[in-house]
Amino acid sequence: MSSTLLSIKTDEQTKRDVQSFAKELGVSSTAFVNMVIRQALRDRRLVLTTSLEPTPYLEKLIRTAETDYVAGKNITTVETAEELDDLFKKL
Repeated sequence: MSSTLLSIKTDEQTKRDVQSFAKELGVSSTAFVNMVIRQALRDRRLVLTTSLEPTPYLEKLIRTAETDYVAGKNITTVETAEELDDLFKKL
């Protein structure tokens, strides 16, 4: 199979990130890009995903909420849908 050149433009950081990620996978950046393209063409779709990790801001909010929960602070409970509706109306 003969090869042809496909040229893309990207910023330096993205190029370094792709090279680094490809190296982690044990392939060259060219092989990595070819794998992604072939998979997209074969499946006729492209799945883009990110890991579900909280941001530092969200982590801080979670820690605050956990501390409040343990201390019984800023906790509101309701028994019925009507109580919940009333609570939202007060907010």
